[in-house]
Amino acid sequence: MTGIMIFFGLVALFIIWMIAIYNSLVRMKVKIDNSWSDIKVFLKKRFDLIPNLVNTVKGYAEHEKSTFEAVTNARTAAMNAAPNDVQAQTAANQGLAGALGRLFALAENYPELKANTNFLDLQTALQNIEGDLGNARRYYNATVRDFNTAIQQFPAVIIAGMLGFTKREFFELENPDEAKNVEVKF
Repeated sequence: MTGIMIFFGLVALFIIWMIAIYNSLVRMKVKIDNSWSDIKVFLKKRFDLIPNLVNTVKGYAEHEKSTFEAVTNARTAAMNAAPNDVQAQTAANQGLAGALGRLFALAENYPELKANTNFLDLQTALQNIEGDLGNARRYYNATVRDFNTAIQQFPAVIIAGMLGFTKREFFELENPDEAKNVEVKF
């Protein structure tokens, strides 16, 4: 009788242990999804701000049509990138950052634009969003790191493999220069 009780006790402990590991992996997965959602919120704020910024600059530099089209096209590409595809989002937002950099470089040629309060407010808002976006990307990558580490460590690797937990992608930039916030000097 005692042997049966020990056996059932060990089985119960094993089941509790598996449940604890599973719940831990689910908790980490939810953190990743939440942090990715935060990135999408900041990207949406950035996308919403860009048309206002372009229109403000447009009023001062109407003959710079190609720059405005590049920013608009980059914004559209970034908005249409697959929402849960980290690589597609990364590539699209790299293109947008480059186009915004050209827009701000264009603004350097117009002193009256640099003094425009609407432009300065938009510039400050965009810089704040870029800072928040950088923080959200770092948090996302930290949650992905923790999750990827957890599903590769023994004994969780066994449960993760059985239950379909797979590695997640980091939000990485191919060009290190694009990791910098858009710098605007007036």
